[in-house]
Amino acid sequence: MDIQDIECSLIAETVKEEAKKRGRRSDEILAEVKKLLILAGPLMSINFLLYCLQVISIMFVGHLGELSLSGASMATSFASVTGLSLLMGMASALDTFCGQSYGAKQYHMLGIHMQRAMLVLLLASVPLACIWANAGNILVVLGQDPEIAAEAGSYARYMIPTLFAYAFLQCLIRFLQSQNNVVPMMFSAGITAFLHLFSCWILIFKSGLGNKGAAVANAISYWINVLLLAAYVRTSPSCKNTWTGFSKEAFHDIWKYLRLAIPSAAMFCLEIWSFEMMVLLSGLLPNPNLETSVLSISFNTYAMVFMIPLGLSGATSIRVSNELGAGQPQAARLAASTAVFLVATEGIVVAIVLISVRKLWGYCYSTEEEVVGYVAEMLVLLAGSHFLDGIQAVLSGTARGCGWQKIGAVVNLGAYYLFGIPAGVILAFVYHFGGKGLWLGITLALFAQALLLSIVTLRTNWEKEAKKAVDRETPELA
Repeated sequence: MDIQDIECSLIAETVKEEAKKRGRRSDEILAEVKKLLILAGPLMSINFLLYCLQVISIMFVGHLGELSLSGASMATSFASVTGLSLLMGMASALDTFCGQSYGAKQYHMLGIHMQRAMLVLLLASVPLACIWANAGNILVVLGQDPEIAAEAGSYARYMIPTLFAYAFLQCLIRFLQSQNNVVPMMFSAGITAFLHLFSCWILIFKSGLGNKGAAVANAISYWINVLLLAAYVRTSPSCKNTWTGFSKEAFHDIWKYLRLAIPSAAMFCLEIWSFEMMVLLSGLLPNPNLETSVLSISFNTYAMVFMIPLGLSGATSIRVSNELGAGQPQAARLAASTAVFLVATEGIVVAIVLISVRKLWGYCYSTEEEVVGYVAEMLVLLAGSHFLDGIQAVLSGTARGCGWQKIGAVVNLGAYYLFGIPAGVILAFVYHFGGKGLWLGITLALFAQALLLSIVTLRTNWEKEAKKAVDRETPELA
């Protein structure tokens, strides 16, 4: 065999080896897509069904009259800003702790992390309950109509039991999803939503409680969901290694949990509050009735379609935290990059759908041509912001999986409050873009958020993150 034949043989071998590597890489990507979708599908359903509880309540209350509807809507918004978003944010620290513990096969630690989180969230719920008890007076001080504020205050007081149920529920959800055990949660959320329909009908129309019956129905439904999940955790063989009963160890390392829970809450709340602020600012625009109505429709539409990337965000958090805990940094990196590709594809598809139905969607909420036309204009903006929001949601899921909540909180503060909201105010009030200007500000914030989180993710040393995950699982002295 001459030198030329040897060279040809070597080249052929190299080509075959490269082809095998590409094949293995494709198989790894397809396997990761399957893992993400298996998790994301049920999580989307869970998020949507839990969101429907509040929507169903408001729909029933809407049949009682304008004052009852206004009071319930204001109380729901107040509860979200001052309580539920804070508890959800604090509970999301479990995405890091439980996810990495499960990946490291420290299964008994999941139950301890959950108990520790429940203790922290229950303690946080006490001052929040005091705020809800005085919601009516607080809303009056904030300049709201006294009659509507009084109605909202009464509704909020009846919602106080919801607060404690929500604290337990968020902890149970994080505990189960970190184990890739999401299907039971989907069934429990479905049962709860179904029963909620009857609870609302009985308590609102038959008991004489009126709109306060909706608040009681919310509390009952959340507690039903908590009891269903708690019974599952207690009896299911799938949780026998992760739930080993109550432990005194849950009282240890509380500060360790708080160090992640506080920035987790800040990261989550800074984003949620910015959307609520946008709706409030719309009331200061010329023709506030039109602007507020259209922005409320836009926000509700946006919240519904966001359940898709929110499910992918949860799935990304699970996959990244599990792989880092297992000491598989490259697998964690693959999970994060695959999730970005999936959510970008979803964003394009949803954007096309939103733009296609923009001239018809407004009729689902109103027959006024002015409202319908304005909604059509807003849906074009929603399409773009949804694409960006999906990217940032998945990158935020990566951040939670890695334990970067402090970085996420700083990014969200800068993106929304130093850039996006000021830009929206200028566009809306100085350049007279109205509600479209406010939404453009949010879109700019989402762009900045996605860009900054992308830079952080691209510069990540995944081997170092895997080592941090191991260190995080090392107990501290009490």
